[in-house]
Amino acid sequence: MDRRHFLKAAAAAGALAGTAGLAAPALAQGTAARTLRFVPQANLANFDPIWGTQYVVRNASVLVWDTLYGLNAELQPQRQMVEGEEISDDGKTWTFRLREGLRFHDGEPVRAQDCVASLNRWMVRDGMGQMLRAIQEELVAVDDRTFRWRLRQPYPKMLLALGKTNTPMAFMMPERLARTDPFQQITEYVGSGPMRFLRNEWVPGARAVFARFENYVPRGEPASWLAGGKRVTIDRLEWIIMPDPATASAALQSGEVDWWETPLTDLVPQLRRNRNIQVDIADPLGNIGSFRFNHLHPPFNDVRARRAVAMALNQEDYMRAVVGDDRNLWQTSASFFTPGTPLYTEEGGDILKGPRDIEGARRLLREAGYDGQPITVLVAQDQAPLKAMGEVTDALLRSIGMTVDFVATDWGTVGQRRASKAPPGQGGWHVFHTWHAGADCTNPATQIQIRANGDGAWFGWPKDEAVEAARDKWFEAPDLEAEKAAVAEMNRALFNHVTYAPTGFYKTYQAWRRNVSGVIGAPIPFFWGIAKT
Repeated sequence: MDRRHFLKAAAAAGALAGTAGLAAPALAQGTAARTLRFVPQANLANFDPIWGTQYVVRNASVLVWDTLYGLNAELQPQRQMVEGEEISDDGKTWTFRLREGLRFHDGEPVRAQDCVASLNRWMVRDGMGQMLRAIQEELVAVDDRTFRWRLRQPYPKMLLALGKTNTPMAFMMPERLARTDPFQQITEYVGSGPMRFLRNEWVPGARAVFARFENYVPRGEPASWLAGGKRVTIDRLEWIIMPDPATASAALQSGEVDWWETPLTDLVPQLRRNRNIQVDIADPLGNIGSFRFNHLHPPFNDVRARRAVAMALNQEDYMRAVVGDDRNLWQTSASFFTPGTPLYTEEGGDILKGPRDIEGARRLLREAGYDGQPITVLVAQDQAPLKAMGEVTDALLRSIGMTVDFVATDWGTVGQRRASKAPPGQGGWHVFHTWHAGADCTNPATQIQIRANGDGAWFGWPKDEAVEAARDKWFEAPDLEAEKAAVAEMNRALFNHVTYAPTGFYKTYQAWRRNVSGVIGAPIPFFWGIAKT
């Protein structure tokens, strides 16, 4: 019996057990009618949205920490914590005024000083923040509700930087937390968002719990993604960690949980047959799979080794492993940008097209000096897409003559280990897989993964002047046509350098009980507007 048939059989058996043999869940007993139980994509192993870039941390963080601006469903930044802003005639000075009545979960008012400290911490770790930091003259609190940001040159993408969805987002924290070294994790979780984090109920690997913040003052506009009035109607939100897809499927069908963020594609037909379950595309902008190289250590510090992998990599193999045979869910894509969006281009992407060249890849590896050393591949077993990609990579690397050290672990451990610059044999790594939300890949500004500025770059630390120069051209572009030209140049430079290898574009499903309303397709599971009957 293969893996797919095993999962289907296990899920079916679990569903029958859930309806016949298990004790009635707490929700069915009426003891928590306003509690929503949610199965997230992965374990919440750490909870610092600035220290790391894992989506699961960001998704929890949007509940706890608010932002100055928020991206709406049209991918435009709107005011969120900010009441208004003023820009000097020369575009170099921004003055921001906070909304009245904002409070942290500990009862303290949100002050301009908190925002200044939060922005200073965020700027160290974020790509757009680093750009702002490089041109900053001063960032100071004028009074408790006003702060001023003076730059040496205009920065037209300011509001996008403060409201974007990609990690790390510019979350506002109390000053005492924001003064934490950005390379160290915070240990207190106090925000001003619509929900409080119940630290005493957090059991990493099992659950995380949030409660509605009674003193949250939502904006008057309708909610739209991270913008507008974030009105939470549930009293309690429990994230239940279930890395096994069959277990999660059975729990959803039996009513033990209400919403499953990432159901395995193989299990969707069975879920659809259950009249109490609704299934839909999780995010219409989809995801771009990522084969991430470590550029610091042999063999992938040599571009020839990275090109060898790219010329042998078959995106179709990856996509079928991740989401199956339904072509409505995936496509091959020789691009670092989201298909169907204005800046999409496949310029320079020929290395991923056409017949795969295994022998050519072997020759390039020899030219790069590869001598059979083990290639450490970090593979998260609790993330179905990453587990599937890792298995394809194992076969791919072996096919071109590489020795594979396959490290089967969990996503939390990958998140910790990928930050290490140590040699692979001493706690470091050569390769890991992840994905990037399509909403984050619509332009160069919101893609941390395509930076090639060495130590300032994302994990793997690529360094290439051509990539960075093309990115600068996009920021300076006066119109859409100039932006498209800059992005085409950037896509070509990214493939020349093989900053990382895209493994294809794909969409996933989400599933929820029909007594839950308000679920939308978006890059983040939003809990405002969610109701349960």
